Amino acid sequence: MNVWSVTALGIGSMVGAGIFALLGQATLLAGRDVLLSFLIGGVIALLAGYSFARLSARYPERGGLIDYLAEAFPKGLFAGTLSLVYLVTLIVTVAVVGKSFGAYAAQLIFGDAAGRGIANTLAVLMVLAIAFINLVGSGAVGRAEILLVVIKLGILVLLIAASLSGFNSGILAKWPSVGWATLTASVGLTFFAYAGFGMMANAAASVADPKKVMPRAIFLAISLVILLYLALALVILGNLPADRLAHYADTAVAAAAKPVLGQIGYTIVAIGGLLATASATNATMFSILNLNADLAQQGKLPQFFGQSELHVPRGFPIAVAIALALILAFPLGAIANLAGVTFLIAYLAVLAAHWRLRETAGGMRLPIVLGAVLMAGVLLGSLIHLGREQPAGLLLICLMLLICAASEWLIGREEYRSPKPPAQE
Repeated sequence: MNVWSVTALGIGSMVGAGIFALLGQATLLAGRDVLLSFLIGGVIALLAGYSFARLSARYPERGGLIDYLAEAFPKGLFAGTLSLVYLVTLIVTVAVVGKSFGAYAAQLIFGDAAGRGIANTLAVLMVLAIAFINLVGSGAVGRAEILLVVIKLGILVLLIAASLSGFNSGILAKWPSVGWATLTASVGLTFFAYAGFGMMANAAASVADPKKVMPRAIFLAISLVILLYLALALVILGNLPADRLAHYADTAVAAAAKPVLGQIGYTIVAIGGLLATASATNATMFSILNLNADLAQQGKLPQFFGQSELHVPRGFPIAVAIALALILAFPLGAIANLAGVTFLIAYLAVLAAHWRLRETAGGMRLPIVLGAVLMAGVLLGSLIHLGREQPAGLLLICLMLLICAASEWLIGREEYRSPKPPAQE
């Protein structure tokens, strides 16, 4: 994989999960302040991306985040627990983006008559198809991402150009502004829209020159996506009143195209949504495939998960099955909030790992500390908002963290209960 395929992998995961899946929910929460929310989320992503760039260049392994944690925290429950949290987060992300694909596909094919069952069925079929593509190999993943990213970015640029030329400031003026508490909570969602850049680190093992390719690809992908998100947020604010957006929250980008480009434009953008969410699923699946094998190799999952049948880790189909169960059992908003918070937790751990490894990985202290402070503030605001609005969701997050910690303790209980004997000379 080269700089373009790795960049495409990052853009594919970010754009599919962010704009097409969550732009509507973020705008409903933050109002016209969603522009500031996406900007803050982008700044935090760049600061976190700095750590990922340094670490992936120094440790170009397929495990990405979990390898950095293992290097920084080689003993104890911390690295293992956070590694399992990250794996669960990626599985939940597949469910989030899959749900969005199903919503776009059902709306495009069946219109408002489509029910949840049809949308879920279409989502399941897409996830299964993308799982098969990932079994072909990393080269196929990279080529597929470049093609999908070029097509969907072309569609989005067309929408932006058509919408901003006839921007309706009257609709924008009707959108309310929100306070800092709500804005901070909304950054939890907008950061999730950028969180896919972390999956680029898993591609470092498939790159010939990671020290050169990985930093370039990570910063290029995040910078391009920041500009794209701000432009598309303006499109939503200038074309969709709050009541109409509330009705089409899961397919907001396509709904915004209809007043500007008509039914044909709506259809084109909806197809772009299908490609975007499919490519985001593709990028996330690529990370899950690598993580299953790596976690089993490090002893953070039972060896069964790493044993291969036809060179496929057995944990991979199990992860796909869990994602399919989430698609069928939960609404989009519930699983999106879960993924947003757990991404913040996992990426905070990466910043902590970079701090401990800064002598070997390199890097300035200021971006590490500033990124950690901003991310911790957003995490706190998201938890407070979730506790007020969806206490069951907050309970689910606490339960998930507890299960990950308990599972890691059980898997490595001999290692954690007693010290290893000294090596014989």
